[in-house]
Amino acid sequence: MVNINEFKNIDLRVGRIIEIDDLEGARGPIYRAKIDLGELGIRNIAMGLKNHYTKEQLLNRLVIVVANLEPKKIADFFSEGMLLAAEDGEIVSLLGPDKDMKPGSRVG
Repeated sequence: MVNINEFKNIDLRVGRIIEIDDLEGARGPIYRAKIDLGELGIRNIAMGLKNHYTKEQLLNRLVIVVANLEPKKIADFFSEGMLLAAEDGEIVSLLGPDKDMKPGSRVG
């Protein structure tokens, strides 16, 4: 179990995918994206969604981002966050707001 104080340490923000491309050199089918987090700036994030979404489906989409995750090197790319998604076997669905929100809006 995670207590409420531990949960409060996770900084969840609304982000907008503003650029997306293939991540060359990765071991799996991965995209690299630039995500606008408003006041937090633009973040580079690796996304293992290539088997589930096309670039066109992702571009300009609003998503939920873990904004304070430690950066991780994937191939020659530093990923600076993580997108939230639900998974049910073969089905993967990105989580995002159901209304137009400004990038950087807090989730909580």
